[in-house]
Amino acid sequence: MINHLITQKNWQTQLSEAITSVDELLALLKLESLRSEVYVPKHFELRVPRAFVAKMTVGDREDPLLKQVLPNQQEQIKVTGYVADPLGENDQNPVKGLLHKYQSRVLLTITGACAIHCRYCFRQHFDYSANMPTADAKEHIIDYITANPDINEVILSGGDPLNVTNRRLFLWLDTLEAIPQLTTIRLHTRLPLVIPARLDDALLERLSQSRCQIVMVIHCNHANEIDVLTAEYLQRAKAAGITLLNQAVLLKGINDSVEAQTQLSQRLFTSGVLPYYLHVLDKVAGAAHFDSDERSSIELYWSLLAALPGYLVPKLVRELPNKPFKVPIDIYNNH
Repeated sequence: MINHLITQKNWQTQLSEAITSVDELLALLKLESLRSEVYVPKHFELRVPRAFVAKMTVGDREDPLLKQVLPNQQEQIKVTGYVADPLGENDQNPVKGLLHKYQSRVLLTITGACAIHCRYCFRQHFDYSANMPTADAKEHIIDYITANPDINEVILSGGDPLNVTNRRLFLWLDTLEAIPQLTTIRLHTRLPLVIPARLDDALLERLSQSRCQIVMVIHCNHANEIDVLTAEYLQRAKAAGITLLNQAVLLKGINDSVEAQTQLSQRLFTSGVLPYYLHVLDKVAGAAHFDSDERSSIELYWSLLAALPGYLVPKLVRELPNKPFKVPIDIYNNH
């Protein structure tokens, strides 16, 4: 493993020092021989924090964490059915910065920035510049929620909502907590896995003081993403009263085995996190090589039901445009 003194740096310093050079990443991992298989994308460049790279195995071209972030020439192959906006989100934002797909909850894209660029990301083509809420938009968001009394939960997303400063995040929390009908605030984030120090004392204290139920849905795809330090930070978040759930994406050649999924669920549980969703890949342009066929996904799921207690088996789902819910995969299909 690469040994860095990165854990002693605050999360913002770690964020600013993220690796954006393919050549630097390959040199650190002693994988310069891979250079001919990768490319430097222009619209969705390489970005990976050093704390995440430190969890990769030097010299291993099949490392499951590396394969999630290293741009591959296969991304440039156009595959029928894989499109820029697979979930039809550009048609679901009635107010700038707000997506309303599900009856009782709305999603706010409070930033377009992420600490890490995952190559399968369904929002890699999303027009964030046209969807970032401005100061004026905040009032429109409040009005929209108030005008829809069925809404009782707000999901902070992006980008990654923990990519913004505590000050900016806390202002959003203040705004949302002042809306009486809201009972739950959810944060969808990858930061606790890629820069664990993001779960700093100030953040956990503020979240623990919220009048709303706080749910943090982390995005972890492989057990190797949770080392001892990461587990400690997650356990601190749980101790602060935060409900911790995980959603993963089923990725071919990375976590599409019974062993990988079993280890992931068990590692999550020991860290205070319950498995929530296992997503079949969204068919986004450039990510077809990560897709696993549905029959294999179903067979894998039956094996997980046999290998794990029910509370450690995530729901196998697919997200489809214009559906007011996550669509469960029919596990009796082809079985």
